[in-house]
Amino acid sequence: MKEALLEKTLRKMRLGRVLPTIKQFQNPSVLDVGCGWEARLLKEIEPFIYKGVGIDFKAPIIQTQKIHTFSYFFESKDFIAGGGIVQSWENATYSGHCHLPFENESFEVVSLLAVLEHLYYPFDMMYEIARVLKPGGCLILTVPSHLAKPVLEFLSFRLKIVSEEEIRDHKRYYDRKDLASLVAASPHLRLVKHTYFQLGMNNFAVIEKER
Repeated sequence: MKEALLEKTLRKMRLGRVLPTIKQFQNPSVLDVGCGWEARLLKEIEPFIYKGVGIDFKAPIIQTQKIHTFSYFFESKDFIAGGGIVQSWENATYSGHCHLPFENESFEVVSLLAVLEHLYYPFDMMYEIARVLKPGGCLILTVPSHLAKPVLEFLSFRLKIVSEEEIRDHKRYYDRKDLASLVAASPHLRLVKHTYFQLGMNNFAVIEKER
């Protein structure tokens, strides 16, 4: 699968944000939700982790001493119940439309990089992440901001240097207020760090599970 021209640069910028947080843990077990078709994040962080698991509907099967990836649809494709509308998390309850196929408290770190914007059921995903995180573990998240929407659409639809398919699949964009509200609605999670990067067009957040 060939990457659009700018994809590699954007991925490297996300990785630069993620690595320092992962290195704060000593040999953590890491789950990369939406690991992509080459599981590049897990390959990059392999020297710093005890084990890494990646899931994605387009993931390859990789099995090494530390890394295991497999194809998995972690969000239900049955949109009849939701009508294709992005789930609201105000007074939300877990509907079961997202599922992570792992035991409770399995990972010290979960990464969700450039994935949240593709989800119809963001609250359900946060609920599942809270479930599989160990107490004191963290979710590392990046997601495009509202400012990025017209820029990404121009880069993809007009210049063709960002994947048009990926951008058309975006369900919504987020800012700090959106993320803080989503985390506040999610059980046992708290937002401990938020910054913007890429000239304000991307959010970086660290979300911790209470001990």
